[in-house]
Amino acid sequence: MTRAWLLFLLPALPVVAAPGSSVRQLALGDNERLVYHVSWVFLPAVGEISVSAHGVTDPQGKHLLRIDSKTGTRGLARLLLPFEARAESLYDATTSRLIWLGESSEKRGKPNAHSVRFDYAAKVAEYSATTPAGPVRRIPMPQGYPSDLITCLLEARTWPMNTGDTHDALVLFEDEFYLLTIHALGHETVTTPTGTYDTLVLEPRMEKTAPLGMFKRGSTVRVWISQGAVRLPVRFQVDFKIGAGVATLVEYQPPTPGNP
Repeated sequence: MTRAWLLFLLPALPVVAAPGSSVRQLALGDNERLVYHVSWVFLPAVGEISVSAHGVTDPQGKHLLRIDSKTGTRGLARLLLPFEARAESLYDATTSRLIWLGESSEKRGKPNAHSVRFDYAAKVAEYSATTPAGPVRRIPMPQGYPSDLITCLLEARTWPMNTGDTHDALVLFEDEFYLLTIHALGHETVTTPTGTYDTLVLEPRMEKTAPLGMFKRGSTVRVWISQGAVRLPVRFQVDFKIGAGVATLVEYQPPTPGNP
């Protein structure tokens, strides 16, 4: 929630899956791209998040969708807290299943990287820490479709939710799965550099398992999804005791028509 920027705002919400799902729509389409500027308390531009998707083919000729996200601090914040992170996810374009993800970050010169391979036949996720190196963890997979953090929050745009609805998901925190419940709170008008939108506000909560990380510390997360023909996550916000971090959509490139 990747501990990429939503890493430095969402340090305890890594991987999500809709439990019991048999059909899912991918969060992004081929060549789709979203760019967010991050503000923190009174600092208007502390970081940037970019997420993009591209159709690729594996050596066996299988069609995949690769989703890349890049996150980093900028300006004065980079001097105070230098941070860069990348995440790459590979989805089977036919089944919409995530088959592999890799995440890496560097904070104050300390690198960290890991990857996860998903074996749906064996119902196992293989977690491999690469920097620093560690043993492979074989994690039993509950029923559902996992996705990395940022992609999960983007995927919320595809869920048919209205005010008062909830949507359960599974979250993978390190090497354990937990339940997350996303609540639709209501509608708000949001203005960003890309336009003014009627949005549905979503709030994920850990209600059905013991809270972890930021949820245990009482922090809250909200996502604003624009309504209409094109549904976009136009704002993310994380509230902490020392203030709020906000990611606002500043650039959008639609997907190539007719492609996954």
